[in-house]
Amino acid sequence: MKQGSRKRHIFWVITRRWWRAAFAARLGLTPATRRREIFAHQLREAFEELGPAFIKLGQLISIRPDMFPPQYVFEMEHLRDEVAPTPFEAVRPVIERDFGRPLDELFSDFDTTPIGSASIAQVYQATLRTDYTPVIGEVLPAGTKLAVKVIRPGSEETIRADIAVITPLINRISRFKRLARFNLSQLLSEFADSLASECDLRREGRTSDRFAFDFADDPYVTTAAIIWPLTTRHVLTMQFVKGWHLDHAKEAEAAGVDARFLAMYGANVFMKQVMVLGRFHADLHQSNLLMTPDGRICYIDFGITGEVREEDKEAIAQVLAATVYADAKRAIDYSAALGLVVSDEKEDEVTARVAELMRRTFSCTPRDVRGFAVGFLSIMNEQKVSVPRGFGLLIKALVVVEGCAQMVYNDIDIVDAAKEFTTALVLTHMLRPARLYARIPRAVDAAISELIG
Repeated sequence: MKQGSRKRHIFWVITRRWWRAAFAARLGLTPATRRREIFAHQLREAFEELGPAFIKLGQLISIRPDMFPPQYVFEMEHLRDEVAPTPFEAVRPVIERDFGRPLDELFSDFDTTPIGSASIAQVYQATLRTDYTPVIGEVLPAGTKLAVKVIRPGSEETIRADIAVITPLINRISRFKRLARFNLSQLLSEFADSLASECDLRREGRTSDRFAFDFADDPYVTTAAIIWPLTTRHVLTMQFVKGWHLDHAKEAEAAGVDARFLAMYGANVFMKQVMVLGRFHADLHQSNLLMTPDGRICYIDFGITGEVREEDKEAIAQVLAATVYADAKRAIDYSAALGLVVSDEKEDEVTARVAELMRRTFSCTPRDVRGFAVGFLSIMNEQKVSVPRGFGLLIKALVVVEGCAQMVYNDIDIVDAAKEFTTALVLTHMLRPARLYARIPRAVDAAISELIG
């Protein structure tokens, strides 16, 4: 489709969906929260209709609660990135061009029917030709089943063309005062960088190997080994991992897997990623997690990750502990260290509203982390309190962890699951020698004041 025709098509789809939302919202007469939900739903469906670049844009919105109202953030979770597969006759040249060798020299067997097809890449099954020793893990013998992820031919060009169409539109609407705080130009820049990263599969492979190294000694966590001699910019080859997705927990348990334990354990794995390692898988959903026959959680697809600065880890631990124990004042105080600063004139009101939100969402069993997150972000949005990117991504990831755990068993309470780990970590931070040493002068001053009256 030529650029002019594509621009008209995008304009028509967005306009049609906007009017559909406007009528559903009774032309603005519905309450604000419900109105946002209606418009978010129509925008999500428009993105699905418009294809790869817009699907990826929606996925980026879904991890930016610092920029968008929570109704849009959580609606974009439901984006369907499933498309009809490209015929293998068009995919084969991508593989053979990258390696400079025919397909039958690379693999002993290659199934040309894809086992997965998304907007940017397709995944196939193949068989390892020779023994291979991965960066982390045991030797994979010849005959090992593989998963081969291939960038769809033409997908990068299509996405670049759509970005060229979107850019002037974003720049134009960014001038409206009501949209200025969303910083859409920055989002567009991040969008382009994210797509460039996702289209280079070597980056995903390196992230996967780093995760494997981080959890090499954990008996309950694994990931697919990367086959580097069979990996390029457009092709990622990894060990094919057998297992059950989270919505098939009953099948896993019938095979002897303790699905409930793994769901609870996964919450602590996430806490370790955030507060110990400082990097975490930020795109957790049922397709990216498997329960393996040997009773482990397998993490796959490391296209989106988050990072935590070393100096922020203690504050994050304190915020999570305050959340676990429903201490609104403490949560707000330590949030300031992460860049979420509430002005003095708003602090009492915001703290009172967060406390009431905690009472409402944490008084039920299991506690409603998603409800708390949506409410918390809504309060910040209404009060015009800026939510730092890392803070927003962390809140969003917590909601996803809860969703994953409750997909296995809907009565799992991840707040309880995380309580012991979070408490121990806070104590560890408090008892660090450097922290204790820094507190000595204040302790001595307090003691002297007490002695001398």
